[in-house]
Amino acid sequence: MEDYVKKGRPELRLRAYRAIDEPETCELFIKGHTAVLTSIGVTKVTSSKNGWAKNPAVFVIIVESIDGKTLYGGARVHVAGGSEPLPIEQATGTMDARIFELVWNFSKHGTGEICGLWNSQELAGYGIGTPLLIRTLIAISSQIGLQSLFALCAPYTVKPVVNCGMVLIDSIGNNGTFYYPKIDLIATAMILKDVPDLNLAVEEDKFAILQMRANPDSLKIHELKKKEITIHFELGIPHLDRWDLSQAITTAESNFLKSEIHEESISFS
Repeated sequence: MEDYVKKGRPELRLRAYRAIDEPETCELFIKGHTAVLTSIGVTKVTSSKNGWAKNPAVFVIIVESIDGKTLYGGARVHVAGGSEPLPIEQATGTMDARIFELVWNFSKHGTGEICGLWNSQELAGYGIGTPLLIRTLIAISSQIGLQSLFALCAPYTVKPVVNCGMVLIDSIGNNGTFYYPKIDLIATAMILKDVPDLNLAVEEDKFAILQMRANPDSLKIHELKKKEITIHFELGIPHLDRWDLSQAITTAESNFLKSEIHEESISFS
């Protein structure tokens, strides 16, 4: 696999799984994500905390070598009602507690958050990051049963999520923006309100997402950004018979009703 990368002819697999089903793969994800964040001087990001690996309401996509030994990128979907608040709640809740009620309202029908997106320097310039991973996260969210998705976006990811149908949440923060993860960086709160329909998505992105949904395990890409690259898609999430969205919705409601959202702590009691 390494030879293919060095020669400029990568062959990779884009695969989905539930976090608790693959602890060793999650460890590889954590190491890769941490290395990327550290390289750009960011050390405190809620979506990079490691508790998600044991959260039964987290689903992961990874870009990996065909032999599965090396990860080159990935991202996650966190479903509201898991063992911890959504990353956007953890990140912004102490700055604006309205995020908790907002998430709760959407969680009644199944909501989550796309987060933790990263890609390694080995494949820089191949288009492995955005928009490919964002489209893929939205595509697998329909398998999970979600109707909506939140995102807390760095400036470079705002346009890709808008292209996929997301809109600004201007009712929280400073017209939807926060200084995060540090004072000189701005994050923008976004939401996709119609995961099944994608009514506001641009045609190219909508088509790509629908293709992934229709062919989760048979789709193949041979070129990205005019560069030769083969990506085998394996997006059918294994063991979904063990997943119960209704239980997550019940838990999300219970957590909201029990939490003291006007306190500085965002931990659920």
